[in-house]
Amino acid sequence: MTTHAPALDDLPDLPVREAVPKLLQALDERSSAVLVAPPGAGKTTLVPLALLAAGWRGDGTIVLLEPRRLAARAAARRMAAILGEEVGETVGYAMRMDNRTGPATRILVVTEGVFAAMILDDPELKGIAAVLFDEYHERSLDADFGLALALDVAGALRPDLRLLVMSATLDTAGVAELLGNAPVIESLGRAFPVDIRYRPRKADQRIEDVMTSAIRAALAEEEGSILAFLPGQAEIRRVEERLHEAIPSAMAERVDIMALHGGLQGKDQDAAIRPAPDGRRKIVLATPIAETSVTIDGVRVVIDSGLARVPKYEPGSGVTRLETVRASRASIDQRAGRAGRTRPGVAIRLWAEPQTAALIAHGTPEIMEADLSRLLLDSAAFGVIDPRKLPFLDPPPEPALNEAHKLLALLGALDEAGAITASGHAMRKLALPVRLAFMIAEAAQHSEVKRAAKLAILLTERGLGGMAADLERRLSGFERDNSSRAKSARALADRLAKSAGAGRREASGMSVGELLLLAYPDRLARRRGGHGRYILANGRGAALDETDPLAGEEWLVVADMTGQARQGRIVAAAALDEATVRDAMTDRIEHRVEASFDPETRRLKGRRITAIGAIALSEQPLTIEKGPEADAALLSAVRQAGLSILPFTDRTESLLARLRWLHDTVGAPWPAMDEPTLLAELDDWLGPFLDGAGRLDPLSGKLSDALRSRVPFDLHRKIDEDAPTHFEAPTGNRLPIRYEPERGPVLAIRVQELFGLTDHPTIGGGTPLLLELLSPAHRPIQTTTELPGFWAGSWADVRADMRGRYPKHEWPDDPANAAPTARAKRRKG
Repeated sequence: MTTHAPALDDLPDLPVREAVPKLLQALDERSSAVLVAPPGAGKTTLVPLALLAAGWRGDGTIVLLEPRRLAARAAARRMAAILGEEVGETVGYAMRMDNRTGPATRILVVTEGVFAAMILDDPELKGIAAVLFDEYHERSLDADFGLALALDVAGALRPDLRLLVMSATLDTAGVAELLGNAPVIESLGRAFPVDIRYRPRKADQRIEDVMTSAIRAALAEEEGSILAFLPGQAEIRRVEERLHEAIPSAMAERVDIMALHGGLQGKDQDAAIRPAPDGRRKIVLATPIAETSVTIDGVRVVIDSGLARVPKYEPGSGVTRLETVRASRASIDQRAGRAGRTRPGVAIRLWAEPQTAALIAHGTPEIMEADLSRLLLDSAAFGVIDPRKLPFLDPPPEPALNEAHKLLALLGALDEAGAITASGHAMRKLALPVRLAFMIAEAAQHSEVKRAAKLAILLTERGLGGMAADLERRLSGFERDNSSRAKSARALADRLAKSAGAGRREASGMSVGELLLLAYPDRLARRRGGHGRYILANGRGAALDETDPLAGEEWLVVADMTGQARQGRIVAAAALDEATVRDAMTDRIEHRVEASFDPETRRLKGRRITAIGAIALSEQPLTIEKGPEADAALLSAVRQAGLSILPFTDRTESLLARLRWLHDTVGAPWPAMDEPTLLAELDDWLGPFLDGAGRLDPLSGKLSDALRSRVPFDLHRKIDEDAPTHFEAPTGNRLPIRYEPERGPVLAIRVQELFGLTDHPTIGGGTPLLLELLSPAHRPIQTTTELPGFWAGSWADVRADMRGRYPKHEWPDDPANAAPTARAKRRKG
């Protein structure tokens, strides 16, 4: 089959063209390379077309990975236009809910997640000659995983497979080394100058108000279209509303305001990146989706909020929340570069210039902060039980992998050895987050698979069915929506349902809440306190706006939330009733006894609780009987409240501080004595000293022995030797030594008691005491860890100041050779 392979001279004269010959030579000689080119250099468009004529390609396909669907469609259309063809001929694209390919397709543009599925389904990548990773600097989880899989395949099965990593900003040394010391080709580009200006936002100003003001000013003062970067859809909507009121009507008639984010239909995204018609200007309100790979013609002004919304996974709660953070320097540079694509431009930054220097250089790779359950499942399907054995630029962190393994084992996707099960294979083929894949598989057992599939699509495709928190309402809206995007989404849901085994039986009538409970049993939530405030089964707090229709519901299942860890904002949930909860969660209902400490009575208060995780279904007071049950309850109360409720005396607190200092300065064999360690090992050191009475006060005289029990017996005598409680001054007085976490051993002493000392006081084989030198009235004069230097240096100033205030006390010229004293001068005569 003949492929339309253009000559290099026939390609558009974009900056990267100068680097293409070196790149072609590198890939002729090696199986991998790295290409670094700035935004607008043309690497996304020209490089795949140039590789069509490479001899090593044969009749193989070149696969180009893009981070987003918008970029994939745009890249395919630009390349097809250069060839004078339609998309689906030589150049095609494949992504979720959209596929434009044909038998002649030899450049296939795919989203990163699609490539991971391709390589897992066909590890040999038959018919594929090269894989190009575009915009790799974004370091998405799918891109990192795709590259790791491709490197593994190339090393074991396909040494002829070409791998090319392309980026605008990149750790070239690290990536080149990962690719076997691949050659690095750089293209300098020909960007036009961009004038960087700052328009600082005050701390009490909303970003929407500042952005609106900046856009209005730019419309009046600058030429060309405007690209404004905001962190998310909510901010885009609010700015759009404000602009319709803020822009004068005479100006508004010539201005088009358009949104650009991942929740839009493809046709709306494409409309946003098209150039404005002659005589009109465009304002594009965009998320970071427009940072890379997408050229918006006619943009001359970029206004940057400096913010980004990124997912943060919490292994402890299993929740991925969206957090608004400051963009990295690499990101703000990419954004500013959008203003200089076709002519000199202006970038307006809504923060103070000195803040730029404090920005991190690059964003954190997604693999370091993501839910890794899907990656672990796909790795197991690839035959790799431990993903860390794959060639990652940054290996996946162990805590997130451990949580992923727990979840997959709970869902029956992995066996005890970590190998994928038949259920795991079925879940992986659904190409969904593992919880949603499990929901669909379970729903098939209740003849609810079609509804579950629609719900899964609703949760993975932003904006479908509206933006209400109530997923029941959103699902109804999705089912009524006749837009092309909604139709494509429903078609995808039908394919998922069919893949999961949709039958012809009547549906069982499961509610959206019941279906969600299959996927998120740990996010069952019960209302507590005020209207719209909830506690989740995993112990996390969450809230709804008080005006939200769901805010009055007693029970919810939370599918998505944003905000800080202690109190997230619910953005997607469904209601349940308690009878359904008890029926569906029978195997998770537990009965336990809890004890809390009452500071007024200094006694334990017990209660018997029926609960699902952190959610109490019922509770009743309980008298804690003396004996082992009381000891267990007391230890539980200490673990909950912390060590502060124990009856520490001054002597015991001093011992604990000394033991902590010994561990911090010497380490082993001195044991760790920090609070988390002591609480974790409470049964071992405090348990043996309990008497079954269930009271704390009797422990007062036993705490020292309990703490010493953690120290090896042969070190007991060295506690006082290496970390003494007191210092004996030259006057004979014994003064207490304080052991502080930050400053170490501290001695507060009147300066006259140190006269005659020529060496600085030390403890523990040479550790200097931090001396707090005091006046005769016990007020601080100075601190020092170098007493001889103090005598020879600042003592003269101290003496001049002090002897006028305290004339009855000794202030000798040479304190190092004076007699120490704890008294005032003797009266004469």
